[in-house]
Amino acid sequence: MLLAGEIGKPHGLAGEVYVVVISDDPHRFEPGASLHHADGRTLTVEEYRAHGDRVLVKFARVDTREEAASLRGALYVPSSETRALGPDEFWHDDLVGCTVVLPDASEIGTVSEVITTPAQDLLEITTTAGNKLVPLVKEIVTGVDLDARRITIDPPEGLLD
Repeated sequence: MLLAGEIGKPHGLAGEVYVVVISDDPHRFEPGASLHHADGRTLTVEEYRAHGDRVLVKFARVDTREEAASLRGALYVPSSETRALGPDEFWHDDLVGCTVVLPDASEIGTVSEVITTPAQDLLEITTTAGNKLVPLVKEIVTGVDLDARRITIDPPEGLLD
């Protein structure tokens, strides 16, 4: 299963929720689409509309603010329903847990999360000095070896300070 989005707080009284969309498929949240909740439930999209940098989604059989509040959490799609990735493309879930190293192979830490922002994705790296955010751009992330679970970065001076 691959991460498609993250359900946030309810919006209004009729069962809508804010969703941060992470999916590569713009049709993933169209009415009738099915998504899998982190708790195992299958949710069917009833209504979908843009709202700022997020979307508002109404799921079938979720009709109150209280029911909507119980939905907070991750939404997934089966791997079989995702598109093929091109070169230098990675699913966020595949990067989490990878060891991060510098070009000289010295270890920096482990990817704890991939954060989606309007500018670019960020790797959140857990280090002995605390969590660090590194832009997921080719100029900094110079290599990703998913088989070895290793990401090589060449950060500009001061990025990891």
